[in-house]
Amino acid sequence: EFMDYRDLEGRFDKVVSVGMFEHVGVKNYAAYFDVVRRVLKNDGLFLLHTIGDRDTDTAADGWINKYIFPNGKVPSARQLVEALEGRLVVEDWHNFGQDYDRTLMAWWERFDAAWPTLRAHYGDRFYRVWKYYLLSCAGFFRSRQGMLWQLVLTKPGRSSTYRSVR
Repeated sequence: EFMDYRDLEGRFDKVVSVGMFEHVGVKNYAAYFDVVRRVLKNDGLFLLHTIGDRDTDTAADGWINKYIFPNGKVPSARQLVEALEGRLVVEDWHNFGQDYDRTLMAWWERFDAAWPTLRAHYGDRFYRVWKYYLLSCAGFFRSRQGMLWQLVLTKPGRSSTYRSVR
């Protein structure tokens, strides 16, 4: 369903959030996790997949905010933990940000190789924007400023044990 997460109803064994949390906004983190806690069954699992930032900052990247993801904000570990406290239990927190550098570089290589067939439809400005976006984001992850996290979260009082598989 295409809907506002705050309107979600029902009870679920599993909840998965991929590439969405970056658009929730710091001021809405508590409400977001309250919704997850409300809809997750007592023995359920929640997977949160999000880009993260090594440092806590309340301002979004100005260029990415203007040209790519308006109102987007990458959370820091502190911001996540503060919003999770008293709501959900962190069962596992995996960072594979260094892999995302390689992903972004592969996207860049494929985009650049396909550009001759795309150029007439999009123009040179589009090429420059996407080149800057993909390569600067690769640098964000390569420098280890950027993280790519997968968190497995449960409700407090969950009766079964979660075992991480890697």
